[in-house]
Amino acid sequence: MSVRLKKNDRVKVLSGKDKGKEGKIIRRVLTKNRDLVVVEGVNVVSRHVRPSQTNPQAGIIKQEAPIYASKVMLVCPQCGKATRVGSSFLENGKKVRVCKKCREIIDQH
Repeated sequence: MSVRLKKNDRVKVLSGKDKGKEGKIIRRVLTKNRDLVVVEGVNVVSRHVRPSQTNPQAGIIKQEAPIYASKVMLVCPQCGKATRVGSSFLENGKKVRVCKKCREIIDQH
């Protein structure tokens, strides 16, 4: 899988019921066929939980469900626009992600 999106990246949803919403990636879920991401505040579903030893509180809880990574687009921290992600190499040989709109480096490590 490509590392187009990483944890804590700001993304914008391109399609579906949450189209246009922005949020931060909480985690990535890598499956055999698809790359999924969980974005905060997007695709919120209700789960009915019964009490257990680890979770004594029962009831209906709201939590984010995964969505396809192809349905979200990275928001560039420099220009603030949703953009595609390119890659480039620095002088020391390190590979970094680059914004396709403003050509600025996204990874600041």
